[in-house]
Amino acid sequence: MPAPHPDRARHALWAALALIVVWGANFSVQKEVFKALSPGGFLFARYLILPLAAAALLVSHHRLRWPLVPRADLLALLRLGLAGHVLHVGLVTFGIFWSTAFSSSLILACGPVFTLLILRWHGLEQLTRGQIAGVAVAAAGVLLFLSDKFLGGHWRASGGDLTLLVAASFFSYYTVAAKPLIERHGGVTVMTYATLLGSAPVLLLSLPAGLSVHWAEVRPAIWAGLMYAVLVSAFLGWLVWGWVNAVRGVARSAPLMYLMPPVAGLVAWAATGERYTAVKLAGAALTLAGVAVAQYASARPNDPVRETPAPVD
Repeated sequence: MPAPHPDRARHALWAALALIVVWGANFSVQKEVFKALSPGGFLFARYLILPLAAAALLVSHHRLRWPLVPRADLLALLRLGLAGHVLHVGLVTFGIFWSTAFSSSLILACGPVFTLLILRWHGLEQLTRGQIAGVAVAAAGVLLFLSDKFLGGHWRASGGDLTLLVAASFFSYYTVAAKPLIERHGGVTVMTYATLLGSAPVLLLSLPAGLSVHWAEVRPAIWAGLMYAVLVSAFLGWLVWGWVNAVRGVARSAPLMYLMPPVAGLVAWAATGERYTAVKLAGAALTLAGVAVAQYASARPNDPVRETPAPVD
């Protein structure tokens, strides 16, 4: 891609770094919101707010003449919404609640490994030796990272981490399945339609939890955390990340995602007193190194499938 204007590229870099801080802090913010609302209450509120934001974005782009989508693609968008919102976001929400902020950010950073495996499963890509080695190193790092929880009998936290691993695989499916739809209809249309179609099932599933929350008694700080998680981190974050990739290119922007777990760990340490053993830190470093090798070994520059998209969560 042609080199962007230096000022534009610099602004995009600063925007990306700010976004990494926003996403890293979001894990600790969400855990505090979950304590007040419960994971189900959070999902209920999120999917009352997010469809309104998605509809507003479509109106801003197309007024009331929303893009027409063929029935086959509409069904594909429904599947995308179910995978991205019902399965991925639903599992991520409960996984973060059961686990810790640092563990959650690290496990979700394994998404590119699942993307490679899905591409190999569908016959869309052959894995190189370097990629296979990266997957093996990442798997060893995750096992090392989780070893203290398994050996210590912390089954709830371990279950949360395993839930997050499953959630990461669903987002990898979302990434692969969204690619042809984005090429045909554009990123904004795909994101907003998938959000609108995926929101109704989540609302129905989370309705009992949402009705059990005493919303009039929710503190302003919790409301602020909810809006931060839903509108700033998830919705605006996706839009900013899309602009950053358009300016800087995916190959130059995606490696910045590996700063998110360290940021999440620092925020959790400073805000909630979360502590890390040497074994956990070594496992985290090994995991991130393996993911990086798996994602970028023999990667073609600006290959859109290798894009590390903004988390749906």
